[in-house]
Amino acid sequence: MGFDAIEVITVKRDRGELSTPQIDWAVDAYTRGEVADEQMSALLMAILLNGMNRREIADWTQAMIRSGERMDWSVLDRPTADKHSTGGVGDKITLPLAPLVAACGAYVPQLSGRGLGHTGGTLDKLESIPGWRASLSNDEMLGVIRTAGAVVCAAGSGLAPADKKLYALRDVTGTVESIPLIASSIMSKKIAEGTGSLVLDVKVGSGAFMKDVDSARELARTMVALGTDAGVRTVALLTAMDRPLGNAVGNALEVAEAVEVLAGGGPDDVVELTVRLAREMLEAAGIADARDPEEALKDGSAMDVWRRMITAQGGDPDAPLPKAAEFLEITAPASGVLTRLDALSVGLAAWRLGAGRARKEDPVSAGAGVTLHAKPGDLVGEGRPLMTLHADESTRFERALDALDGAYEIGASADPGLLPLVVERVTA
Repeated sequence: MGFDAIEVITVKRDRGELSTPQIDWAVDAYTRGEVADEQMSALLMAILLNGMNRREIADWTQAMIRSGERMDWSVLDRPTADKHSTGGVGDKITLPLAPLVAACGAYVPQLSGRGLGHTGGTLDKLESIPGWRASLSNDEMLGVIRTAGAVVCAAGSGLAPADKKLYALRDVTGTVESIPLIASSIMSKKIAEGTGSLVLDVKVGSGAFMKDVDSARELARTMVALGTDAGVRTVALLTAMDRPLGNAVGNALEVAEAVEVLAGGGPDDVVELTVRLAREMLEAAGIADARDPEEALKDGSAMDVWRRMITAQGGDPDAPLPKAAEFLEITAPASGVLTRLDALSVGLAAWRLGAGRARKEDPVSAGAGVTLHAKPGDLVGEGRPLMTLHADESTRFERALDALDGAYEIGASADPGLLPLVVERVTA
């Protein structure tokens, strides 16, 4: 059934409810080029301003899924579990989490993305490992999963192509912030990936897309509803991003920290969140006799999966990771307690040092980034290191220092306003 683009735009402009056939037609016609960019821009703005109800969001999501292929893991003999993070600063959790969950009894097909702006991308991090390949065919993905139990790779172009086209348009029309559009964008790809269960890590705080708990909760509830309606067992955790996660921000720096976690060490917050998300994934996958993730970290079995996974994708898990050519140490201006360390500022600094990109086609530096020597609540001494900046060219330090101006505070006691690491759990 055909519609007129203006008719569909007008319905949402006037705060009406789009019908299922109208949504199906609009998404399909835009993907095929029948609806012009300026017309879809108007519809997206109307959605941002006037919202969508649960049925509309579910229909919009399903229409984007139908625009491409849907993966099928039914040939596997174990349940599948996936995780998605809305992105943050120092968020390297996928790296230790995927092999950890695989070591505990689930298959983990993890399709990941690249970084843009101050948030890092999982694929950029893994590509700092010599030889590692992000792009795999469906048969290669299946082979890696059967070999290692987990795969982390790029999504193919055939997965929800409508979302790719709509995302690019949202980026240039001021419509990125719409929760219905954010939720449908994320969930169309995750549902199309074909996983049986999904755990969402919805970041909240200055370094996250959602700056406050209320908006993060709304996004989490919307995505959990979409997954549930599509038959995917879905749960969400709201987690803190008012300070960086872990002590490393940057591609190779974060890989090294993830390997520390798999070796039984690493920063407490990274270990805690990795284990908590692993338990959620195993529960969502329905694995009643799953091994305890803490034990799989201690006995080396998660590390074994990591090594098999990296090797199966062409990487050398023993190769030295790239290092930046230049370093700059920032010291504490006074003694006391580090009361605040702004995640967004640290992320911007890492980006300006070369760890991130401004456009999708930009290259990234594998060795660039920030190493933190103290986190909020830690005691610091005047003249002692607070953080180290890493860059390939020393000319990058000035702009990174500008980003860090006012990013941290030292006081007499810890700030009681810091978010707990796990703020809230959201279920259907």
